[in-house]
Amino acid sequence: MQLNAEQLNAEQVQQALPWDAMVDALQEIFARDDVHAPVRHHHFIDVPGEPQATLLLMPAWIEGEYLGVKQVNVFPGNNARNMPGLTSHYMLSSGTTGNTLLMLDGNELTARRTAGASALASRFLSREESTSLLMVGSGRMARRLIPAHMSVRPIDTVQVWDRNESSAQRLVDELQAEGVNARGCPVDRLQACAEQVDIISCATMATEPLILGDWLKPGAHLDLVGSFTPRMRETDNRAMQRCELFVDTRAGALAETGDLIIPIREGVIGKEKIVAEFADLCRGSHAGRSALSDPKGAITLFKSVGDSREDLAAAILAYRRQS
Repeated sequence: MQLNAEQLNAEQVQQALPWDAMVDALQEIFARDDVHAPVRHHHFIDVPGEPQATLLLMPAWIEGEYLGVKQVNVFPGNNARNMPGLTSHYMLSSGTTGNTLLMLDGNELTARRTAGASALASRFLSREESTSLLMVGSGRMARRLIPAHMSVRPIDTVQVWDRNESSAQRLVDELQAEGVNARGCPVDRLQACAEQVDIISCATMATEPLILGDWLKPGAHLDLVGSFTPRMRETDNRAMQRCELFVDTRAGALAETGDLIIPIREGVIGKEKIVAEFADLCRGSHAGRSALSDPKGAITLFKSVGDSREDLAAAILAYRRQS
């Protein structure tokens, strides 16, 4: 890496990726057919005397323009050192010379592009008049997903649910301090809250369904972010049956998330249940909610697992905004 390549820390990445521009950048990159995005590479790393570590590499490139790679290091042994178990960074390079153009904090870049992907899906799938949002989970991603969803829909009421009510209340307090009309959803009132809202966004570590399909009202949109392994899931088989199902990428969703793998394995739905992926939506081959047989009453579901094109889009946007 040449010495003059700029480096952006987490706060600078936030500033470089405002939601409106982030969502537009994602739509633009998925509309292209010349982006190369191989599957992510997993490598297990032995650490003497400690739990095995994992190295993840996510490359993507556009010939003659840009190439980039995200490196994610997962070291479980860091817990004993009171250090984060996961660190990551992103390197963007020139697609013409190979010179490094920009280094970015990978954790914040991932959070921003993930929330931006949910907002992009909402742009296509939620009703334009959606005004209420239920956030299930109150961690790092919840703090990105809420403003991302608010950037594409006229949301005027936000409810937050978490098994840890004090954690949910901390997020509510932060939102209220920013002028958001937010309130907590009591732990035992999740069904009642879910039945009322226009959009539900889930970002949890759940391995058993939290949001049930029978709770979803006509016209609702369900955004699932948390399930990233075959054993994790945030909703049930009934939701998969009732909803019009969309994903960021078919290949990734069918291989990585229990929200799809489990109901398909149990014979509840088939792979053909997926209506469209981002490439279909962004290239115009499927118009989203407006193309469904009942645009007003359809219940839509978006499941994301992440894709290296999203990282590349975010890094290019940050670079252009710094130039």
